[in-house]
Amino acid sequence: MKAVQFSRFGGPEVLEIVELPDPHAGAGEIRIKVRAAGINASDWKKRQGLMDPELPQTLGYEAAGVVDELGDGVTGVALGDEVFGISPGGAAQSELAVLSFWAPVPPSLDFAGAAALPAATETAARALDQLGVTAGQTVLINGASGSVGGAAVQLAVGRGARVIGTAGPANQDYVRSLGAVPVVYGEHMVEQVASEKIDLALDVAGSGVLPELIKLAGGAGNVLTVADFQGAQQYGVRFSRGDSGRALYILGELGDLIAAGRFSMPVGRTFPLADVAEAHRVGEAGRVRGKLVLTP
Repeated sequence: MKAVQFSRFGGPEVLEIVELPDPHAGAGEIRIKVRAAGINASDWKKRQGLMDPELPQTLGYEAAGVVDELGDGVTGVALGDEVFGISPGGAAQSELAVLSFWAPVPPSLDFAGAAALPAATETAARALDQLGVTAGQTVLINGASGSVGGAAVQLAVGRGARVIGTAGPANQDYVRSLGAVPVVYGEHMVEQVASEKIDLALDVAGSGVLPELIKLAGGAGNVLTVADFQGAQQYGVRFSRGDSGRALYILGELGDLIAAGRFSMPVGRTFPLADVAEAHRVGEAGRVRGKLVLTP
């Protein structure tokens, strides 16, 4: 199968399309013919050598496509079904991918829209769970216009929380459309929300504002970040990572939320698999709102 791989760390130019052996579904897994695979910021961090040291590496933890192989013990899904989900092997940006957790593609979405969902929604749901967000609370979400931030806003509103979301000036209306009270991030962010009683704060932007969030939320114990590992260590804030327990249940809930008009995840641009280097350039530049998706 054709797949994205890099054999040295560096810029987007190190990305290659290579031939790899076809993967096969193990017990409790399925294999799909990939129709779309999501791109995340972790992809260029891996490519730059900021995460995993080994080489070569493949990319991609989320994909959507058509089931073409079932592992032992799998029930409730059939060959030919259209599904989206999480690929534990990190090689979903390819022609074939093995999924360990999956759900049916929501009827209103195409494959690209479905492939945009798993990573951002799981991260957002996990963070809200670990913070303990419930109805009646006021939650400040730093970075509310991105994929994870937008998902967190919508899921928190769905839990009955009041959400204040920070974003750039151009994204204020978008954050408002998600159900949050928009606030412009920057040096005057604290003054803008100083009159609010903030119960909890979630940082998905990693923009160095953990001290401000701690002040607003009344202590480090009320703050969680998914994007600032060093800051979390420095200020005693919880850092959420997948190996501390995933919120995979959210995949099965998204279909109903989308059908009810209570959740959406915009796709910013799609790229052919061969244009993965250009997709990285666009993603790192940060000028496109919405998820970037590869379409093998």
